[in-house]
Amino acid sequence: MVKRMKQIVVIIIGIGTIYAAVVLAMIFSGTKDQPIKNPDTVLILGAQVKGSSKDNAYPSAVLKERLDAAVPYLKEHPEATVIVCGGQGADEPDSEANVMAEYLRVKGIPDTQILKEDTSTRTKENIQNAQKKQSLGKTVIVTSDFHIYRSKLLAKRLGISSISGLPAVSRSSAKIKTYIREVCALGYGLIFDH
Repeated sequence: MVKRMKQIVVIIIGIGTIYAAVVLAMIFSGTKDQPIKNPDTVLILGAQVKGSSKDNAYPSAVLKERLDAAVPYLKEHPEATVIVCGGQGADEPDSEANVMAEYLRVKGIPDTQILKEDTSTRTKENIQNAQKKQSLGKTVIVTSDFHIYRSKLLAKRLGISSISGLPAVSRSSAKIKTYIREVCALGYGLIFDH
């Protein structure tokens, strides 16, 4: 009986290791993505905003990485519409989209180039709700490097055929935690997010 239990444990660990290795390979493939040269739309996916009130709301380190990755690309492609995506969580002083739009304005991106999608709470909703704003056409998704693969997967499943990613390099102190979370989220997304 003990021998049988050990075999079962070894099999479970083996399957878990294989799963983690395959999913990590997918995640890492997204970190190398390159954005297309002639986008119609740039989607910047939201992340947590900080601050004690609406007046002093600011992007978290992860969100700032995404915005800083997007700014030079947007300046190179002023004809592209940028849609900033993200609602307001219970622990946030303002919507992610509002904070993102203000950050981009301060960095020199004109109001006329920015659309706000400020109702979504998760990646799939970011993309779905952005599609309701306008026809996306050739789309670049800007998000954290570890999040590109899943974001593009969801976009393709939602009918966006011309999709590329602009990965924001993760330098956050929570990098290991976010990769572990993404391994679980991608597994869920592969099976359930259709």
